[in-house]
Amino acid sequence: MKVLMISGDRNLLTPESDAEKRLTMQKDHVDQLDVVVWPQVHSFWHIVRSARRERYDVVTVQDPFWRGLVGLLVARLIHAKLNVQVHVDFASQSWGRRWLASLPIRCAFSVRAVSERAKGSVHIRHQAKTQVLPIYIDLSRFKQLEHVAHDRPTILWVGRFEKEKDPLRAIEVLKRVREEGVDAKLVMLGAGKLESALRKAAQGLPVDFPGWRPPEEYLGRADVVLCTSPYESWGASIVEALAAGVPVVAPDVGIAREAGAIITDRAHLAQAVVRTLGEKPGGVLRITFLSKEEWGKRWRETLS
Repeated sequence: MKVLMISGDRNLLTPESDAEKRLTMQKDHVDQLDVVVWPQVHSFWHIVRSARRERYDVVTVQDPFWRGLVGLLVARLIHAKLNVQVHVDFASQSWGRRWLASLPIRCAFSVRAVSERAKGSVHIRHQAKTQVLPIYIDLSRFKQLEHVAHDRPTILWVGRFEKEKDPLRAIEVLKRVREEGVDAKLVMLGAGKLESALRKAAQGLPVDFPGWRPPEEYLGRADVVLCTSPYESWGASIVEALAAGVPVVAPDVGIAREAGAIITDRAHLAQAVVRTLGEKPGGVLRITFLSKEEWGKRWRETLS
Protein backbone atom coordinates (compact mmCIF):
# COMPACT_ATOMS: atom_id res chain seq x y z
CA MET A 1 0.00 0.00 0.00
CA LYS A 2 1.36 3.41 -1.03
CA VAL A 3 0.09 6.27 1.12
CA LEU A 4 0.27 10.05 0.87
CA MET A 5 -0.32 11.91 4.14
CA ILE A 6 -1.38 15.57 3.98
CA SER A 7 -0.70 17.17 7.36
CA GLY A 8 -0.30 20.53 9.03
CA ASP A 9 2.16 19.31 11.65
CA ARG A 10 5.71 20.56 10.99
CA ASN A 11 6.97 18.24 13.73
CA LEU A 12 6.52 15.32 11.35
CA LEU A 13 9.60 16.69 9.57
CA THR A 14 11.57 17.31 12.79
CA PRO A 15 14.02 14.48 13.62
CA GLU A 16 13.43 12.79 17.02
CA SER A 17 10.14 14.60 17.67
CA ASP A 18 7.23 12.49 18.95
CA ALA A 19 5.41 13.10 15.66
CA GLU A 20 8.41 11.97 13.61
CA LYS A 21 8.80 8.83 15.74
CA ARG A 22 5.13 8.03 15.22
CA LEU A 23 5.58 8.54 11.48
CA THR A 24 8.51 6.12 11.43
CA MET A 25 6.32 3.55 13.17
CA GLN A 26 3.56 4.07 10.59
CA LYS A 27 6.01 3.62 7.72
CA ASP A 28 6.81 0.13 9.00
CA HIS A 29 3.25 -1.00 8.22
CA VAL A 30 2.84 0.15 4.62
CA ASP A 31 4.95 -0.17 1.49
CA GLN A 32 5.43 3.58 1.16
CA LEU A 33 4.34 6.59 3.22
CA ASP A 34 5.16 10.09 2.05
CA VAL A 35 4.26 13.24 3.99
CA VAL A 36 3.50 16.74 2.81
CA VAL A 37 2.89 19.62 5.23
CA TRP A 38 0.38 21.94 3.58
CA PRO A 39 0.34 24.88 3.35
CA GLN A 40 3.21 25.61 5.77
CA VAL A 41 5.94 23.78 3.83
CA HIS A 42 4.62 22.29 0.58
CA SER A 43 2.46 23.91 -2.08
CA PHE A 44 -0.69 22.47 -3.62
CA TRP A 45 1.15 21.96 -6.93
CA HIS A 46 3.95 20.09 -5.16
CA ILE A 47 1.30 17.72 -3.81
CA VAL A 48 -0.26 17.26 -7.26
CA ARG A 49 3.11 16.56 -8.93
CA SER A 50 4.05 14.06 -6.23
CA ALA A 51 0.66 12.32 -6.49
CA ARG A 52 0.85 12.01 -10.26
CA ARG A 53 4.38 10.66 -10.07
CA GLU A 54 3.84 8.11 -7.28
CA ARG A 55 0.21 7.05 -7.97
CA TYR A 56 -0.68 6.47 -4.31
CA ASP A 57 -3.32 3.95 -3.27
CA VAL A 58 -4.55 6.06 -0.33
CA VAL A 59 -4.52 9.77 0.42
CA THR A 60 -4.97 10.42 4.16
CA VAL A 61 -5.67 13.93 5.47
CA GLN A 62 -5.06 15.19 9.01
CA ASP A 63 -8.39 17.03 9.14
CA PRO A 64 -11.57 17.26 7.05
CA PHE A 65 -11.41 21.02 6.48
CA TRP A 66 -9.19 22.69 3.86
CA ARG A 67 -6.76 19.78 3.92
CA GLY A 68 -9.73 17.51 3.46
CA LEU A 69 -10.70 19.35 0.27
CA VAL A 70 -7.13 19.25 -1.02
CA GLY A 71 -6.93 15.54 -0.24
CA LEU A 72 -10.25 14.91 -2.00
CA LEU A 73 -9.06 16.70 -5.15
CA VAL A 74 -5.78 14.80 -5.19
CA ALA A 75 -7.46 11.44 -4.50
CA ARG A 76 -9.92 12.02 -7.36
CA LEU A 77 -7.09 13.09 -9.66
CA ILE A 78 -5.15 9.83 -9.21
CA HIS A 79 -8.15 7.55 -8.48
CA ALA A 80 -6.97 6.84 -4.92
CA LYS A 81 -8.99 6.14 -1.78
CA LEU A 82 -9.50 9.07 0.60
CA ASN A 83 -8.99 8.55 4.33
CA VAL A 84 -10.13 11.40 6.60
CA GLN A 85 -8.81 11.83 10.14
CA VAL A 86 -11.10 13.49 12.70
CA HIS A 87 -9.21 15.06 15.60
CA VAL A 88 -11.90 17.53 16.64
CA ASP A 89 -15.24 17.62 18.38
CA PHE A 90 -17.50 19.04 15.66
CA ALA A 91 -19.75 20.56 18.32
CA SER A 92 -16.94 23.05 19.05
CA GLN A 93 -16.60 24.05 15.39
CA SER A 94 -18.39 26.90 13.64
CA TRP A 95 -21.17 26.24 11.14
CA GLY A 96 -18.80 27.26 8.34
CA ARG A 97 -16.15 24.74 9.32
CA ARG A 98 -18.74 21.97 9.69
CA TRP A 99 -20.04 22.81 6.22
CA LEU A 100 -16.47 22.81 4.86
CA ALA A 101 -15.88 19.33 6.29
CA SER A 102 -19.07 17.85 4.86
CA LEU A 103 -17.81 17.11 1.34
CA PRO A 104 -14.53 15.32 2.25
CA ILE A 105 -16.30 13.22 4.89
CA ARG A 106 -19.16 12.30 2.56
CA CYS A 107 -16.68 11.27 -0.14
CA ALA A 108 -14.21 9.48 2.16
CA PHE A 109 -13.52 5.79 1.72
CA SER A 110 -12.66 5.54 5.43
CA VAL A 111 -12.72 7.79 8.50
CA ARG A 112 -10.49 7.56 11.57
CA ALA A 113 -11.54 9.37 14.75
CA VAL A 114 -9.09 9.80 17.63
CA SER A 115 -11.75 9.35 20.33
CA GLU A 116 -15.30 8.14 20.85
CA ARG A 117 -16.28 11.77 21.45
CA ALA A 118 -14.85 12.81 18.08
CA LYS A 119 -16.58 9.88 16.38
CA GLY A 120 -19.91 10.70 18.03
CA SER A 121 -19.71 14.33 16.93
CA VAL A 122 -19.58 13.42 13.22
CA HIS A 123 -23.24 13.81 12.23
CA ILE A 124 -22.45 14.36 8.54
CA ARG A 125 -24.04 11.52 6.56
CA HIS A 126 -21.40 9.34 4.96
CA GLN A 127 -20.98 5.78 3.75
CA ALA A 128 -17.46 5.31 5.09
CA LYS A 129 -16.71 3.12 8.06
CA THR A 130 -15.58 5.21 11.04
CA GLN A 131 -13.02 3.60 13.32
CA VAL A 132 -11.65 4.94 16.60
CA LEU A 133 -7.89 4.90 17.14
CA PRO A 134 -6.33 7.28 19.70
CA ILE A 135 -3.10 9.06 18.85
CA TYR A 136 -0.18 6.84 19.82
CA ILE A 137 1.74 7.92 22.91
CA ASP A 138 4.55 5.95 24.52
CA LEU A 139 3.25 5.99 28.09
CA SER A 140 6.02 3.87 29.63
CA ARG A 141 7.99 6.91 30.81
CA PHE A 142 4.90 8.26 32.59
CA LYS A 143 3.71 5.01 34.17
CA GLN A 144 7.07 4.52 35.90
CA LEU A 145 7.31 8.11 37.08
CA GLU A 146 8.61 8.67 40.61
CA HIS A 147 6.64 11.21 42.64
CA VAL A 148 8.88 13.37 44.81
CA ALA A 149 8.07 15.40 47.90
CA HIS A 150 7.57 19.14 47.43
CA ASP A 151 7.05 22.08 49.75
CA ARG A 152 3.53 23.22 48.78
CA PRO A 153 0.48 22.09 46.77
CA THR A 154 1.40 22.38 43.11
CA ILE A 155 -0.90 22.96 40.13
CA LEU A 156 0.59 22.16 36.72
CA TRP A 157 -0.63 23.68 33.46
CA VAL A 158 0.81 22.40 30.16
CA GLY A 159 0.34 23.85 26.70
CA ARG A 160 0.83 26.69 24.28
CA PHE A 161 0.40 30.21 25.61
CA GLU A 162 -2.21 31.05 22.99
CA LYS A 163 -5.76 32.40 23.14
CA GLU A 164 -7.34 29.06 22.21
CA LYS A 165 -5.81 27.45 25.33
CA ASP A 166 -6.94 30.29 27.63
CA PRO A 167 -3.81 30.21 29.85
CA LEU A 168 -4.81 33.46 31.60
CA ARG A 169 -7.67 31.56 33.21
CA ALA A 170 -5.07 29.41 35.01
CA ILE A 171 -3.80 32.54 36.79
CA GLU A 172 -7.37 33.37 37.82
CA VAL A 173 -7.86 29.81 39.10
CA LEU A 174 -4.70 30.11 41.19
CA LYS A 175 -5.93 33.39 42.71
CA ARG A 176 -9.27 31.82 43.68
CA VAL A 177 -7.58 28.71 45.08
CA ARG A 178 -5.35 30.86 47.28
CA GLU A 179 -8.37 32.94 48.37
CA GLU A 180 -9.80 29.66 49.70
CA GLY A 181 -6.80 29.41 52.03
CA VAL A 182 -4.78 26.89 50.00
CA ASP A 183 -1.10 27.91 49.78
CA ALA A 184 -0.73 26.57 46.23
CA LYS A 185 1.72 27.41 43.48
CA LEU A 186 1.27 27.17 39.72
CA VAL A 187 3.75 25.86 37.17
CA MET A 188 2.98 26.88 33.58
CA LEU A 189 4.89 24.60 31.25
CA GLY A 190 4.92 26.00 27.73
CA ALA A 191 5.51 29.09 25.61
CA GLY A 192 3.68 31.32 23.19
CA LYS A 193 2.43 34.78 22.27
CA LEU A 194 0.69 35.41 25.59
CA GLU A 195 3.77 34.86 27.74
CA SER A 196 4.32 38.56 28.54
CA ALA A 197 0.63 38.97 29.45
CA LEU A 198 0.84 35.90 31.66
CA ARG A 199 3.94 37.10 33.46
CA LYS A 200 2.27 40.46 34.08
CA ALA A 201 -0.90 38.80 35.41
CA ALA A 202 1.20 36.53 37.66
CA GLN A 203 3.10 39.33 39.40
CA GLY A 204 3.03 38.79 43.16
CA LEU A 205 1.83 35.21 42.79
CA PRO A 206 3.84 31.95 43.11
CA VAL A 207 3.94 31.09 39.40
CA ASP A 208 6.87 29.44 37.60
CA PHE A 209 7.48 29.62 33.84
CA PRO A 210 10.04 26.92 32.95
CA GLY A 211 9.37 27.19 29.19
CA TRP A 212 9.01 24.11 27.00
CA ARG A 213 10.50 21.23 28.98
CA PRO A 214 9.80 17.47 29.13
CA PRO A 215 6.75 17.15 31.39
CA GLU A 216 7.99 14.14 33.38
CA GLU A 217 9.93 15.99 36.09
CA TYR A 218 7.06 18.45 36.60
CA LEU A 219 4.40 15.73 36.74
CA GLY A 220 6.48 14.07 39.45
CA ARG A 221 6.03 17.17 41.61
CA ALA A 222 2.44 18.05 40.65
CA ASP A 223 -0.65 17.46 42.80
CA VAL A 224 -3.10 18.26 40.02
CA VAL A 225 -2.96 19.13 36.33
CA LEU A 226 -5.27 21.93 35.23
CA CYS A 227 -6.76 22.24 31.74
CA THR A 228 -8.43 25.55 30.88
CA SER A 229 -9.05 25.11 27.13
CA PRO A 230 -12.49 26.07 25.80
CA TYR A 231 -12.08 23.12 23.43
CA GLU A 232 -9.45 20.49 22.64
CA SER A 233 -8.91 18.43 19.51
CA TRP A 234 -7.62 15.63 21.74
CA GLY A 235 -5.48 16.35 24.81
CA ALA A 236 -2.13 14.54 25.05
CA SER A 237 -1.17 16.35 28.27
CA ILE A 238 -4.33 15.02 29.93
CA VAL A 239 -3.48 11.45 28.97
CA GLU A 240 0.14 11.80 30.10
CA ALA A 241 -0.84 13.21 33.50
CA LEU A 242 -3.36 10.46 34.18
CA ALA A 243 -0.85 7.81 33.07
CA ALA A 244 1.55 9.31 35.63
CA GLY A 245 -1.08 9.00 38.36
CA VAL A 246 -1.73 12.75 38.60
CA PRO A 247 -5.41 13.83 38.71
CA VAL A 248 -6.61 16.23 36.01
CA VAL A 249 -9.25 18.94 36.42
CA ALA A 250 -10.71 19.95 33.08
CA PRO A 251 -13.81 21.16 31.26
CA ASP A 252 -15.58 18.54 29.16
CA VAL A 253 -13.27 18.93 26.16
CA GLY A 254 -11.42 16.55 23.87
CA ILE A 255 -10.44 13.26 25.48
CA ALA A 256 -10.83 14.54 29.07
CA ARG A 257 -14.01 12.72 30.16
CA GLU A 258 -13.16 9.54 28.25
CA ALA A 259 -9.64 9.46 29.70
CA GLY A 260 -10.73 9.87 33.33
CA ALA A 261 -10.29 13.57 34.18
CA ILE A 262 -12.34 15.32 36.87
CA ILE A 263 -14.88 17.21 34.76
CA THR A 264 -16.36 20.56 35.71
CA ASP A 265 -17.57 23.65 33.87
CA ARG A 266 -15.05 26.42 33.30
CA ALA A 267 -16.69 28.67 35.92
CA HIS A 268 -15.98 26.14 38.69
CA LEU A 269 -12.43 25.04 37.86
CA ALA A 270 -11.04 26.65 41.04
CA GLN A 271 -13.51 24.85 43.30
CA ALA A 272 -12.67 21.53 41.65
CA VAL A 273 -8.94 22.18 42.10
CA VAL A 274 -9.41 23.03 45.81
CA ARG A 275 -11.42 19.85 46.30
CA THR A 276 -8.84 17.76 44.46
CA LEU A 277 -5.95 19.22 46.47
CA GLY A 278 -7.82 18.41 49.67
CA GLU A 279 -8.93 14.89 48.78
CA LYS A 280 -5.68 13.92 46.96
CA PRO A 281 -7.17 11.32 44.60
CA GLY A 282 -4.79 9.53 42.28
CA GLY A 283 -5.13 10.00 38.54
CA VAL A 284 -6.34 6.91 36.70
CA LEU A 285 -6.17 6.59 32.91
CA ARG A 286 -9.34 4.83 31.74
CA ILE A 287 -8.29 4.35 28.13
CA THR A 288 -6.30 1.29 27.09
CA PHE A 289 -3.40 2.18 24.83
CA LEU A 290 -2.03 -0.33 22.34
CA SER A 291 1.57 -1.40 22.02
CA LYS A 292 3.63 0.08 19.20
CA GLU A 293 3.17 -2.96 16.99
CA GLU A 294 -0.56 -3.29 17.70
CA TRP A 295 -1.13 0.41 17.09
CA GLY A 296 0.70 0.28 13.76
CA LYS A 297 -1.45 -2.62 12.57
CA ARG A 298 -4.65 -0.90 13.67
CA TRP A 299 -3.55 2.31 11.95
CA ARG A 300 -3.11 0.45 8.66
CA GLU A 301 -6.55 -1.09 9.08
CA THR A 302 -8.13 2.36 9.47
CA LEU A 303 -6.93 3.26 5.97
CA SER A 304 -9.08 0.64 4.28
